[in-house]
Amino acid sequence: MIHTKPYSILTKYFLLSLPLLFWNCNNSGSNATAEAPEEKMEISTKDFNPIFNGSDLSGWEGDTDYWKVENGSIVGELTEDNPLEANTFLIWREEMPGDFELKVDFKITENGNSGINYRSEELSDPEFALKGYQADIDGKNTYTGQNYEERGRAFLAKRGEQSVLKPGQDPTITSYLGDNEELKSKINQGDWNSLHIIAEGNNLKHYVNGVLMSEVTDEDAEHRKSKGHLGFQVHKGPPMKVQYKNIEYKKF
Repeated sequence: MIHTKPYSILTKYFLLSLPLLFWNCNNSGSNATAEAPEEKMEISTKDFNPIFNGSDLSGWEGDTDYWKVENGSIVGELTEDNPLEANTFLIWREEMPGDFELKVDFKITENGNSGINYRSEELSDPEFALKGYQADIDGKNTYTGQNYEERGRAFLAKRGEQSVLKPGQDPTITSYLGDNEELKSKINQGDWNSLHIIAEGNNLKHYVNGVLMSEVTDEDAEHRKSKGHLGFQVHKGPPMKVQYKNIEYKKF
């Protein structure tokens, strides 16, 4: 028979403590591996100033056959009796923004086509026409959120795209912000939405309801613009109505 040496009190304490020791080791890092909650963009109101007084078109200029103020909103409207031969803009005359942020609420009818142009050139023919970057808006939300260059390079970044613009080349898609249809589901059809434009240097971002919809980095020195006119569009086409309110601006 083999005789074993009895456990000492310290040895027994060590063996009894092993399960607790292993449990603590396995659980001590659980918080470190937990996924961080999804972050939603918080839009600061600091340093923003209203650029629409809610009662008339002071500081703005456009064809009043198509633009008016109604119930505290700027309204652009086409009717069967008052069609449009070319896209027309309501232009902000107080400044020509360069680096800035713009926040605005918009609502558009199903057949509507509109947008917000910025860093744009004003043309003399037709009157109240702009050429430049546009945060696109349409009633069916086919294009809402994308960056389209009016009378220029056309589609710069469709919804869900981050693109880089090189001289003489089509936009290069560097990454995707999400699926086009999934992003579309974040936009309210036939109801109010918020649009937030951030233009800083050659980087241009369009947010709808706090969600980044498109981003452009313009490295085409010949065609990019660092400042220019800001204006709201009524696009030629079928009868439609677009409304803008809570228009706030901040320059860097």
